Amino acid sequence: MAKRSASPTRPAQGEPGRRQPCPCGSGKRYKACHGSSGGPANVMVARPFEGLSAECELVALREFVPSATAPLPLNSGDEVTVATVLPLAAAALRRNDGRAYVGLQVQTRSGDVSRDLARAVEWVREAEPGQTLSTVGPEPQQQEGMPTRLQDLVPADAELDVQLHDDFAWWLPDGTEATGEVATSLERANAAILPTARVEAPGVRSAYWVDAGEKAHVRWVRPEPEERLVDALARLSARGQLALDEESRFAGSFRAHGLLVPVWDVDREKHPRELAEPVAALGPRLEEALASLDEQPLDAAERRARDGLRGRQFTLR
Repeated sequence: MAKRSASPTRPAQGEPGRRQPCPCGSGKRYKACHGSSGGPANVMVARPFEGLSAECELVALREFVPSATAPLPLNSGDEVTVATVLPLAAAALRRNDGRAYVGLQVQTRSGDVSRDLARAVEWVREAEPGQTLSTVGPEPQQQEGMPTRLQDLVPADAELDVQLHDDFAWWLPDGTEATGEVATSLERANAAILPTARVEAPGVRSAYWVDAGEKAHVRWVRPEPEERLVDALARLSARGQLALDEESRFAGSFRAHGLLVPVWDVDREKHPRELAEPVAALGPRLEEALASLDEQPLDAAERRARDGLRGRQFTLR
């Protein structure tokens, strides 16, 4: 029997070593991800938007903002519009007036949301007016090099100028009337909208007020690593500094695409503008708690608070 070579096969130029982390961000070794013979179709990427300045906004738009759009600049110099929901939950469409849209709240076909969105972006750039991409289908098993991801198409420092809408009338060009399945989809989508507003305050990004009916909430998508953020929240909780104001209560948090989204129950009678100051005031307290973790580990009371916070977490993706 021939002996196995003692030295591994050299990777192609520009290709990572098989034992190195896969550059797609999955957290797996390259040989178990994009370097495998079957390709990366089922590899889960826990934080698909990592590296983009717009990461927190993309998570918010994908997970809980009902009706919103934002121009998405591309490295090519042109742009498409990302949207929360498109007619019939389409992955992408080019309206009859030529405007190109990519849907965020869609069923994905792989474990990498960034890759699926990139494929929708590439499709819609070439689409003709009136064309719709229902879903992003599976990729061929064999492919050369790394698949395109959103990070390959969008400038890393690009921000999203999010525009919230009261309904989904923006689906159609001005003066156009919905008919057939689109009209039915429009009616259902409008009926499901929860009143939502951005919390506008200095130093506050990706925080949204949502009226869920019986309760109103503030949901704040945070960019910090999950475990570090939980420790900081636990420190504030142990100090009695986690509430936004006297009428609010920390309700828990949910995980979405590798980020943590803390949630507060707030007074439904308060206008979102009235919450801007208490949310902004929480920011420095949270930053101080995060910075203190490097010098001072959690004490017993803070660890108990952390256990309680973990009991109020759940995962969306």
